[in-house]
Amino acid sequence: KVEDLSHEFYNLGHMVDAACAHYQATGSTKFLDIARRYADCVVREVGPKEGQTCVVPGHQIAEMALARLYVLLNSEDYVKKHGIVADSRRYLDQAKFFLDMRGKTSFKTSYSQSHQPVIEQKEAVGHAVRAGYMYAGMADVAALTGDTAYIKAIDHIWENIVGKKYYITGGVGATNHGEAFGRNYELPNLTAYNETCAAIAMVYLNERMFLMRGDAKYIDCLERTLYNGVISGMSMDGGKFFYPNPLESRGNYERKDWFGCACCPSNISRFIPSLPGYMYAIKDNSLYVNLYAANTAEISLQGKKIVLEESTQYPWEGDIAIKILENKAKSFRMMLRIPGWLRNKPVPSNLYHYADNKQLGYQISVNGEAVQGELEKGYLAIERKWKKGDVLRIHFDMEPRLVQAHQQVAADRGRLAIERGPIVYCAEWPDNDFNFFHFILNRDPKLKVIENHSLFTEAESQTKQTIKCISAEGRVLSFDANGRLQCQDAALKLIPYFTWAHRGPGNMLVWIPNEIEH
Repeated sequence: KVEDLSHEFYNLGHMVDAACAHYQATGSTKFLDIARRYADCVVREVGPKEGQTCVVPGHQIAEMALARLYVLLNSEDYVKKHGIVADSRRYLDQAKFFLDMRGKTSFKTSYSQSHQPVIEQKEAVGHAVRAGYMYAGMADVAALTGDTAYIKAIDHIWENIVGKKYYITGGVGATNHGEAFGRNYELPNLTAYNETCAAIAMVYLNERMFLMRGDAKYIDCLERTLYNGVISGMSMDGGKFFYPNPLESRGNYERKDWFGCACCPSNISRFIPSLPGYMYAIKDNSLYVNLYAANTAEISLQGKKIVLEESTQYPWEGDIAIKILENKAKSFRMMLRIPGWLRNKPVPSNLYHYADNKQLGYQISVNGEAVQGELEKGYLAIERKWKKGDVLRIHFDMEPRLVQAHQQVAADRGRLAIERGPIVYCAEWPDNDFNFFHFILNRDPKLKVIENHSLFTEAESQTKQTIKCISAEGRVLSFDANGRLQCQDAALKLIPYFTWAHRGPGNMLVWIPNEIEH
């Protein structure tokens, strides 16, 4: 049953991953040494040699964890403190073995992506979490080995996801039958599954694709998934959770304290503390600024210390200031990601496009002097001899936008979604005193940002945290007191998608009608 129902290797993966994180956080090898013994046992007992058992994981994640272990043991920090680990390559080889053998053992099913060898796969299929973890592991192996067959396969799969199976919220997994990817362009809203764990897996995949290619389009997807599909899975106070994350509700969804199968609460709880590791990246003499958020960061670039302080209210506001507090590297290239949503591409495919005629822009300056230049794979490069006290200022225009889906997405025909920056919005019952399932947007609806909106009454609220809402003009159908059909002007109020279901179960809608259905 190892290849069918067992989570033995899944447990290995989470244990190894946790041990790597523990070492990076504490510098202690106590947990890492235990996890390595577990990994060594698997390397010794599972494989193609005589006397070994030739099986693959029932639930993937060991692949990416073993690759992470290999990278950690060969990192400059680990080698400097603990010396070279003999034959650390065995962990990467084991990860590749698990992938190489998938589809070649007696167990073959698309549910667990074992229906054919992984390098022959071109479409995302089956259980979305298993798939996402496996695809992230494939990206690891592709990058670390340079295996062109793996590179080609993971490119095909990523393009299939982002081009045909990706929700506007960055979630994946269209159906609750098998918690799985659906057919191409099958993206229902009311019955969307979009498991929180699958969204986290998409973050893993897109980070690895970026590290392999250095292209901002992968971080654009990562950001969309992060701000919508991931954090929607946990309530704003961190105490309640979603397993699925649909894009429409008729009152049949409610956040839960816990689940019998509690992978999502524990997964998001371990993921959130790892976010600082996604903010920046380095390669040679380049420092990539990938995600924008207030932070202070100490970064080693080619062994030289750089300390940055970033001030911003992003993603609510588009103004960002990055100050150099210390720089031992002197001259280097600062690579600033110019988000896809700002460049008129909500996603790096034709699955979604903006349906308005707005053209947003950006301005960048260093110490008050404007900086311009051509983008390199979605990044603006600023190369100079940076000095302490330098201030880099960024302004991104932020306005509400109308998004339209590809015509082959049947569930979204005649409908529009509304977003601002990377944040997707939805209508929810407490904010609208009419049935918004009978609401139709105007052809060119006026979209207005509402500042300082509170989800809760003063008595209910534990904090004074407020959010930005959006109102959209349209008309709503209803019956008057005499039972006659009437059509009235109305303003639909929308809240950030990740904030829905904090006020009890009820109606919710992401894709708003803008056509009269025939």
